[in-house]
Amino acid sequence: MPRAHGEEITVEGEAEPVIVKLGVWVSDTKSRRDKLTAGQLASLAKLGVDWA
Repeated sequence: MPRAHGEEITVEGEAEPVIVKLGVWVSDTKSRRDKLTAGQLASLAKLGVDWA
């Protein structure tokens, strides 16, 4: 996924959709995976993310 990728989501209670910078999140998570706790890695694994 490119770092510039964003997803537009609707947030309950908000009038306008919000852009979530998903590419930035993925990139940052990958680059900092050595600092993630076991619980965080387990949560990512539940989502199908396995970078460890």
